[in-house]
Amino acid sequence: MVISQTEYYISPEEYLEGEKVSEIKHEYIDGQVYAMAGASDAHVTVSMNVSILLRNHLRGSGCRVYMADMKAQIDVINRYFYPDVMVTCDTRDRDYEYFKCHPSLIIEVLSESTEGYDRGKKFASYRHLESLQEYVLISPDRMSVECFRRNQDGHWVLYPYEKGEEVYLGSVDFRCAIAEIYEDVILIDDNIS
Repeated sequence: MVISQTEYYISPEEYLEGEKVSEIKHEYIDGQVYAMAGASDAHVTVSMNVSILLRNHLRGSGCRVYMADMKAQIDVINRYFYPDVMVTCDTRDRDYEYFKCHPSLIIEVLSESTEGYDRGKKFASYRHLESLQEYVLISPDRMSVECFRRNQDGHWVLYPYEKGEEVYLGSVDFRCAIAEIYEDVILIDDNIS
């Protein structure tokens, strides 16, 4: 969640050095730094669940799963974001200790304050990553996983998953029951409209 903004230009190098010692995380957009706030119990639990599921699935494959504290760099548009979960299978990313440039999968767990941004401008930014095959949005309070998958023509196609369904992430050939993503999460009553 964005809570504050600096008023002067900061170079990417200054940003990266500052993040190494900062007590709070910041996202970087065109020379501006935006502080991030904490997350809810459900948000953190969903992020952890999906990270563990993916880590177990990808163990020994050469792919790496990162949760919350690893930045995604979008160099062509001068951005750094902290995805909730990110997977990279590209060996070039081993050269970068504090950010990754070639993720194949990015997952954001939604919150009321960031949902519009995650669906709009942030997704538009992530689409500049040539390596990105899937962008996934997960609701923390009801069983809803929206997977945007890049097709062979380069278009993004929505694959929605709801209660009782199996989630499939083609970028890493992963399947699980949607309920596994929501283990230990208190959900709102699905009957409320």
